[in-house]
Amino acid sequence: MEHAFGSYLKQLRELQGYSINQLADSAGISNSQISRIENGLRGVPKPATIRKLADALSVPYAEMMKQAGYMEEMNTTRDALVTPEWATYKDRRDFKKMLEDEDDLMFDGIPLDDEDKKRIKDVLTGLFWEAKQMNKRKKTTDPGENK
Repeated sequence: MEHAFGSYLKQLRELQGYSINQLADSAGISNSQISRIENGLRGVPKPATIRKLADALSVPYAEMMKQAGYMEEMNTTRDALVTPEWATYKDRRDFKKMLEDEDDLMFDGIPLDDEDKKRIKDVLTGLFWEAKQMNKRKKTTDPGENK
């Protein structure tokens, strides 16, 4: 998966005419990190790094998260729901409940606009599934630790 994402990133970068240095400057990450990702020498980046790359390349964050293996498209309705293929019914239910909270999102007492809300939900989506996946890995690698 690491090399597939790296190839995808390199293709996007080259299609837009960016050098590694230009993308690094635009995304606010190091050129060596981009080079290692593209060459498969570094694992799939964390959601926060993917967000920076998506913004710099003007690519939908959800699409990059899908390419990185964090999510799988489940539904292509209005705002496509994306979940990893390993997610259980309970995982999807918990995630849906988290996103459907109708309270206004605020920062420092000021309501956020729709674009800011979407960005926050994108980041929360990535973090939620990353945490769930790490929890599942821990349970399968440490089955006897809870004795």
